Amino acid sequence: MPFGCLALRDGRSYNSLSDVTDKYEIGQVLKAKEFCELCLVKERQTDKVYVCKKFLKKDGRKVRKAAKNEIMILKMATGGDVFDWILDQGNYTERDAANVIRQVLEAVAYLHSLNIVHRNLKLENLMYYRESNHNKVVLRDFYLSRFENGSITEPCGTPEYLAPEVVARHRYGRPVDCWAVGVIMYILLSGNPPFYDETEEENTDMHNRIIFCRIVAGEFEFDSPYWDEISPAAKELVCKLMEVDPMLRITAQDALLHGWIAGNGASEKNLKEGVCAQFEKNFAKAKWRVRGIYYHTQQSCTTCQVPLVTVLITLLENDTPPKLLKCPSPMYSSHECDRYGKLQPQTATLLTIHFTSIAKKTSC
Repeated sequence: MPFGCLALRDGRSYNSLSDVTDKYEIGQVLKAKEFCELCLVKERQTDKVYVCKKFLKKDGRKVRKAAKNEIMILKMATGGDVFDWILDQGNYTERDAANVIRQVLEAVAYLHSLNIVHRNLKLENLMYYRESNHNKVVLRDFYLSRFENGSITEPCGTPEYLAPEVVARHRYGRPVDCWAVGVIMYILLSGNPPFYDETEEENTDMHNRIIFCRIVAGEFEFDSPYWDEISPAAKELVCKLMEVDPMLRITAQDALLHGWIAGNGASEKNLKEGVCAQFEKNFAKAKWRVRGIYYHTQQSCTTCQVPLVTVLITLLENDTPPKLLKCPSPMYSSHECDRYGKLQPQTATLLTIHFTSIAKKTSC
């Protein structure tokens, strides 16, 4: 598994389901998307479990030149989200955050060496490969990834993680991933997003406009008290990753050589109390906006024909959300450009009181 990118089980893909069933027993469907379907499979010879990803015929994306009905058998990551791991730790330091960012940068540098832009890097897309060993971080959700060919202009991704050139609808490429890594690093060190809406605007479009104005201007601060104990080296790397000018923004490869990553710039001071308090505060705030997201997304899908993906979550009635339950909010929804050039949510949320997971902390 090179640099945190989930690898193919046997180094090949299949063009027909019959080829797969010769070697694997097909299990339950995990997720069905517009362009692909995910299901569990068990290798007949070893009884090991993997994930089968089948690309549907209407998949017209240009991430790679793939045959129609291409089927991949992928290794499965079961270690849970990095977000959840942080909340579960008794001690969490800059060094821990640096270890996560180092692995993310290694994965991004590897993708960039292949001329691939991920385009949807965010904290929610980082997870550990194995639950028994929280040392290996992997990236997930390559749905929006594509080859960089000098003509990428369509805005897509998650609003708070979008680079200025994406918001401004300029041509963009690999530097947008480095900007997103900077946003992730900012959140890991403070528990807060670098760009936020102080007005707590309930209208999603207005909320995004406020965020986008700040992103284009590069308006973020190292707010007190959250950044008071953070090392100067960490702040310097955040600034280099979140440089507004993509030509001046540090690359993933160069960021790996920065003192905060490669040297002893990361502090060993425990950040657990402050960071997790902000995680839970921001998370609780998002909880009560879920119903509004669902309604807004329904409207968007009706008027703009945005693909609708249903997400099942558990809605609890208490005021304090549990550590392992994350409810999506407008700032953490996938967006794509509609026919008028506006970013619209792609993901709707269906609230349900009872939800049974077939594989806890499992993704691919």
